[in-house]
Amino acid sequence: MGLLYLLERIRIPVLNEFMLAITYFGDEIAFLVTALILFWCVDKRHGYYILAVGFIGTLANQFMKLWFRIPRPWVKDPNFTILEQAREAASGYSFPSGHSQSAVGTFGGIAYITKNKVVRIIAIIIAVLVPISRMYVGVHTPMDVLVASLMALVLIVVLRPVIFESEGKYIPYLLGIMTVLAVAYLCFVEFYPFPSDVDAHNLASGIKNAYTLLGSLLGLLLVYTVEKRWIRFPVKAVWWAQVLKIVIGLGLVLAVKSGLKDPLNALFGESVGRAARYFLIVVVAGMVWPLSFRWFSKLGTKE
Repeated sequence: MGLLYLLERIRIPVLNEFMLAITYFGDEIAFLVTALILFWCVDKRHGYYILAVGFIGTLANQFMKLWFRIPRPWVKDPNFTILEQAREAASGYSFPSGHSQSAVGTFGGIAYITKNKVVRIIAIIIAVLVPISRMYVGVHTPMDVLVASLMALVLIVVLRPVIFESEGKYIPYLLGIMTVLAVAYLCFVEFYPFPSDVDAHNLASGIKNAYTLLGSLLGLLLVYTVEKRWIRFPVKAVWWAQVLKIVIGLGLVLAVKSGLKDPLNALFGESVGRAARYFLIVVVAGMVWPLSFRWFSKLGTKE
């Protein structure tokens, strides 16, 4: 807690706003947007790589949160204060840090595979600043962010040859393993005999994430199979067509994410509805919207 109290003492309004902005790079939306941009506009294997690092990291992270059940810093020490704007996103137990894992996995992974020096430098800066921001705003300890960052770095190194060697032939096996792990995690949160003092809010957060991960991975399995065999969309296009592709595509994905929440929850219940919604988000992002990419690839070219 010593480092957290030191960071608490140096808080000033300008730095507060900066750190609150930086911490969003570890959020689910930042991960989703970054992965989709890579998948749609750069290289599909780059997209699968970042998605694999993110999903496996999240599975491990969520399991450890509920296994160790370490409370947040302000719970362990009631005298410690956090930035209130960060409280809402600090769901679940403290160890390890989900935002740190996501940011280091996403942007550290980009830094590891990109050949663009400017992109690499920017990605490294983000990957370093997000864990610091999580301590600065007061929602994680140094151990939380250090373990999460190390886990992400291990996945970055281990998964690179799996995705990029042999023309990606190991990707379907990896997706299958990831789906099995998601099922195992779902069984863990639903059936494990947690002690009576387990925090209900934290357990609910773990269950919510379990259905999110399972739905997303089932969708990704379908996307890989169908896209590789029948769609095979191009990723290249003139720069302004790429911008249109990203903006319209992200709008469509976010519309599915928000617009189908209530109907699917009413139809299937909150948990299964969440899995169904994330399954459809992945299908729309990986199969439906890419059907337009051949048209985008022709924009700005001379016939």
